[in-house]
Amino acid sequence: MTDRVLYGYFRSSAAYRVRIALNLKGLDYRYQPINLLKGEQRSAEYLAINPQGLVPLLDDDGVRIAQSLAICEYLDEAYPDTPRLLPAEPAARARVRSLALAIAADIHPLQNTRVGKYLQTEYGKDEEGKAEWIRHWIRTGFDALEKQLAESPSRYAAGDLPTLADVCLLPQVFSARRFGVDLAPYPNIVRVADELEHLQAFAEAHPSRQPDAQPDAM
Repeated sequence: MTDRVLYGYFRSSAAYRVRIALNLKGLDYRYQPINLLKGEQRSAEYLAINPQGLVPLLDDDGVRIAQSLAICEYLDEAYPDTPRLLPAEPAARARVRSLALAIAADIHPLQNTRVGKYLQTEYGKDEEGKAEWIRHWIRTGFDALEKQLAESPSRYAAGDLPTLADVCLLPQVFSARRFGVDLAPYPNIVRVADELEHLQAFAEAHPSRQPDAQPDAM
């Protein structure tokens, strides 16, 4: 029997993406929480399997992969008979990757825990200062993303089936709501997110439904 383990943290947007991807592809896995606030990602035990000291990490029966988008693409290639996260047609596949990377590479890194701590220690930002930093970069990214979705309207971010773009979009909307971003200027983003929230694969991946969820930290 395959031993598939996902190391993650309930509130991590990157780990949230991989939970959605595994669910969409119908792949069972065992969840191993890594508490980022307690610094478990920097433990010698975890660094031995993931030198970056980040989540998520997928161990697929001995195949270890870090970085959420790399994990998702691995799942698509290793399990081609399950629902695909990336379209087969080159232009459609490129559009999905473009939308996914706009979130995963341009928006999300500026709001993660490491950046927040650096803003505190090096620039004296308080909690509200950190939150405004995060809101600014989410709004900046969403301004462009909203226009992209409006140019090619569809049920989901890039068509009538969920793709890697949606795997990235819903966790980012969760973060936007968590940090109090006004989503009124982004009707297309909100519409797609609302559609996704009703899909079982996305609903079961929600942070509140994870074994390590902390209701007071949502």
